[in-house]
Amino acid sequence: MSTPTTDAVPAEPTMRLGLRENLPQFALLVTVNALVGGMLGQERTVLPLLARDEFGLAGNTFMLTYILAFGATKAVTNFFAGTWSDRYGRKPVLTAGWLIALPVPALLAWGPSWGAIVFANVLLGVNQGLTWSTTVIMKIDLVGPSRRGLAMGFNEAAGYVALAATAMATGAIAAHAGLRPEPFLLGAAYAALGLGLSVLVVRETRGHARAEAARHPAPANPEHHGDLTTGQIARRTSLTDKALSSASWAGMVNNLNDALAWGVFPLLFAAHGLTVTEIAVLAAVYPAVWGAGQMLTGWWSDHIGRKHLITAGMLLQAAAIALVAAGTSVSVWAVAQVLLGAGTALVYPTLLAVIGDVAHPAWRARAVGVYRLWRDGGFAVGALLAGAVADLFSVQAAIWTVSALTAAAGLVVAVRMYETHPHT
Repeated sequence: MSTPTTDAVPAEPTMRLGLRENLPQFALLVTVNALVGGMLGQERTVLPLLARDEFGLAGNTFMLTYILAFGATKAVTNFFAGTWSDRYGRKPVLTAGWLIALPVPALLAWGPSWGAIVFANVLLGVNQGLTWSTTVIMKIDLVGPSRRGLAMGFNEAAGYVALAATAMATGAIAAHAGLRPEPFLLGAAYAALGLGLSVLVVRETRGHARAEAARHPAPANPEHHGDLTTGQIARRTSLTDKALSSASWAGMVNNLNDALAWGVFPLLFAAHGLTVTEIAVLAAVYPAVWGAGQMLTGWWSDHIGRKHLITAGMLLQAAAIALVAAGTSVSVWAVAQVLLGAGTALVYPTLLAVIGDVAHPAWRARAVGVYRLWRDGGFAVGALLAGAVADLFSVQAAIWTVSALTAAAGLVVAVRMYETHPHT
């Protein structure tokens, strides 16, 4: 594969990098990403219960088809989002993602069959792949190298705090008004607002990446120079570079366990007799801690480095998932959700910062796309794995299996990844 052509105007010599220098646009992108997270949050509490109660689906694998559809579509879209962002610019890709989101709430609210729900999740996967990937790339463009971890912390915090708040809100709406259509009207408002902001207010940031590339020092590793094809970037990010490929593996496992939390945990809680409101609270605690914690952990990784935070986070996630499998009460599960959120907060922005540290500005957007291809492929792998193990053995067996895989990913990072922060 050849390197994409870039026909836009070269970077302006006066273009400045930095969080303070670009604060208004950065804050706007944080707001946009909160809306992106809210689009995903509208499903977290309601959809597993909708599959069981309204569509009468039996079998965990079949019920998790919507997560498989979402994860596979988002993973592939992430790859193209990075490539298209380099070729056509960031703003057109962001706008396209919001246009694709517009039918999703209506399909979830009034879709007559489970096939319509699955199709809605295909569209949602495209929306999330285009919009979330692009907001990540745009923030990295704006802040430059010194505040990369902090920028990713704010980006991911906005998305997942909004996800948690929306999961709580839709659960409360469902408890009073039913599983649909009312809970999904919130998503319709998010899509309209996100599209309006992206079209009218968001500015293109590709010139900032070019400004950084113009004064980027020669990399210590000659394989990281700026003149790489997309195929070479994919190989480095997936296999040959120890930091990039370890981050890709850890990201995939992270979202594998997120698929478990999304699709299996609500069913486990419901099987133990919890109410919709209690399930909504538990569904919201994990992404709320995850989201809010990233504002600290992203900043922290800028000061102490990336590798140890990722290792600790993966091992903490594994312990939290094991606690869910062992627990039988709301209090135990609440503690487990807090620990799972804390572990994910250590990992999530830090993995993105690793990609930004290692990748040259000329191919960073495509490296982010490849990383997110692997990371969000974890949704599809998690849906298949958790559903199959749950059907063959039990829900608890599926949870224990994912706990073991998460611990293994932490050990891979500890052994294989090198520290990437330039000042560490």
